[in-house]
Amino acid sequence: MARFYAMSIEASLFGGVALVRRWGRIGTLGQERIHLFTDEKDALVLFLRILRRKRSRGYRPCRGQGL
Repeated sequence: MARFYAMSIEASLFGGVALVRRWGRIGTLGQERIHLFTDEKDALVLFLRILRRKRSRGYRPCRGQGL
């Protein structure tokens, strides 16, 4: 089954930062979860922790997105 998982760190409307995670089956809207932080460092720590976990399960960067 083809799946996707995307993460980004973005500025929030309240002056902090947000880690936005999107996942699901390719061709669907999937699901989304937003984690709010006051410090970008905390968002980056969670980003890297999730990235390591996903890579260990076989997820790889998409070559066609130019990222």
